[in-house]
Amino acid sequence: MDFNEFAAYAYFFLILFLVVGTYSYVYHLYTKRKDSTGVDYEHYSDMALKDDIGDTPVKPVSRDKEK
Repeated sequence: MDFNEFAAYAYFFLILFLVVGTYSYVYHLYTKRKDSTGVDYEHYSDMALKDDIGDTPVKPVSRDKEK
């Protein structure tokens, strides 16, 4: 096995590792949407697009003070 053949195998396995790593990371992101406290932050992703003064808030705020 010369260097070019070794480099081809190394490139193939590196690309395979990166593809598997990327897909497993994306799978992890979509299956674990909630953090440890149980809050789902995915609805905050639209906050940058809906930032006009007349838009509805992402999370409604209660006027009642919590005791």
